[in-house]
Amino acid sequence: MPKIIRSALFVPGSRPERFAKALSSKADVVIVDFEDAVEENLKEEAHANLSQFLTRNPSISVVVRINASGHRMHRRDILFCSKHPGVSAVLLPKAESADQILAVAEGGKPVWPLIESAQGLADLDELASVLSVQRLTFGALDLALDLGICASSPAAYRICDQVRYQLLINSSIHRLEKPLDTVYPDISDIAGLRQFAQDARDLGFSGMLAIHPSQVEVINQVFTPSEQEIDWAKRVLDAAKGAPGAFRLEGKMIDAPVIAEASRIVEFYGS
Repeated sequence: MPKIIRSALFVPGSRPERFAKALSSKADVVIVDFEDAVEENLKEEAHANLSQFLTRNPSISVVVRINASGHRMHRRDILFCSKHPGVSAVLLPKAESADQILAVAEGGKPVWPLIESAQGLADLDELASVLSVQRLTFGALDLALDLGICASSPAAYRICDQVRYQLLINSSIHRLEKPLDTVYPDISDIAGLRQFAQDARDLGFSGMLAIHPSQVEVINQVFTPSEQEIDWAKRVLDAAKGAPGAFRLEGKMIDAPVIAEASRIVEFYGS
């Protein structure tokens, strides 16, 4: 698992010819989907596809989105993930209770709860407190459907920002990895994707989910600090050595929170 995740790219488990392409996209993580992207009659085939791929490529690591609790394949998906060392984490769709997460955690893999319902959002604190939870994310389209709002409307965007706030708060309280933002569904709108990703970065998300390889480069660019930002962070840390409390640097006040942010940037991205 990468130290920090900027892009997490979905690929259907029923399309094994796309596995290698997804992995070559430079996405930080590839999520092999056993759920929504796989037709009901191809669920077992998706297992066989990924099993063969991981066996042939033992150095490869992927995340798996399993089928939701209550689905006929749910327990079998958990068992599949537990058996394959190449599965680094499990993305649990429609996560709504600690018991659901604990059931997935029995497979011995970190769990990423995917918040897609009002119930999941209402009980987010309980979900985030389960020890096996590694990071949080959400599915805006399913959540909008559950809430009965138009997913592409400005009103839905306002609701999603409330969801993002809850993800950030609970990730911080429970000391989880930084959350991932939801997908940007318009594959052709690169400018829109860039602005969407920039907003997520400014809100404190480490990255976002992606549905097409063409989105990965833009997402990675946005969520990676520029050379100028990294240089600034290094200058701050150099100037902070031996400095008493707050001090001025290049006309700006530098104090403990600024130093901490500079340290975070250098730790994750600086060479």
